[in-house]
Amino acid sequence: MIVRSFAPIAAPDAHTLILGSMPGIASLEAGQYYAHPRNAFWPIMGALYGAGPGLPYAERVEQLKVSGVAVWDVLQSCVREGSLDADIREEVPNDFTEFFARHQNIRRIGLNGGKAAASFRKHAAHCLPASAVAHILPSTSPAHAARGLEEKCALWRVSLLL
Repeated sequence: MIVRSFAPIAAPDAHTLILGSMPGIASLEAGQYYAHPRNAFWPIMGALYGAGPGLPYAERVEQLKVSGVAVWDVLQSCVREGSLDADIREEVPNDFTEFFARHQNIRRIGLNGGKAAASFRKHAAHCLPASAVAHILPSTSPAHAARGLEEKCALWRVSLLL
């Protein structure tokens, strides 16, 4: 099945970009980034930027924008059954040349998990602005439970709040 990502969450003055690989089923059905209730993304965003899961989605999005944080996916579309990154095939990347041209203040990029990092290296690393640094972060997916929320949050904090 062909699945497609969402438009980015991004204010023009964003300085931090968080990239996933492709939304899972729960997110695609809800039309929202990181909609699975056990995904650690929104609890981490709450701890770092005040955009926690207790807020309505639109308010979380606005809080990230105000905080200078953009959210997107490396992939525009792919073929995948289910939600697992390991099942992604036929990757079509998003247009990072255009994104970075429109968001020239991006200095930090957080790659949410190994698949996002691998796809970014494959499709978009050549577009990385010279002034930006990319960090591979532990995946927030509930499928990656080796690290707890506190440890994930601490690692995200170190990489994104430099």
